[in-house]
Amino acid sequence: MATTTTAEALRRLLEHCPELNRTHDLVRQFAAVLETRDAATLPAWLDQLAASRLPTLASLAKAIREDQPAVVQGITTPFNSGVNEGRITDLKLQKRIMAGRAGVPLLRHRVIHMALLRRRYP
Repeated sequence: MATTTTAEALRRLLEHCPELNRTHDLVRQFAAVLETRDAATLPAWLDQLAASRLPTLASLAKAIREDQPAVVQGITTPFNSGVNEGRITDLKLQKRIMAGRAGVPLLRHRVIHMALLRRRYP
């Protein structure tokens, strides 16, 4: 049985599915925008999304255009809410795990414990 590398498997998959290949190209372009933190090419990228003839990507372009100033701000500034989002995710997870079986004091204790574990094991 021959093994293929991940890159080779991806290449074969993209050759087989033109829609996936186009989506892959557009995602890589957006990744480049995020890496350079330069939103100057965002409008052209959104035009490409809209013209892609892929309904999901066209819908994404429309949604981004509705809040484009916020997206540009998110791309160009070094600030983010990642830490807060992580804490909120932790809290929601604990709430779902406990599912009303205990009160606020236990929930508080578990969330604090999870925060301490995150500090030790990032």
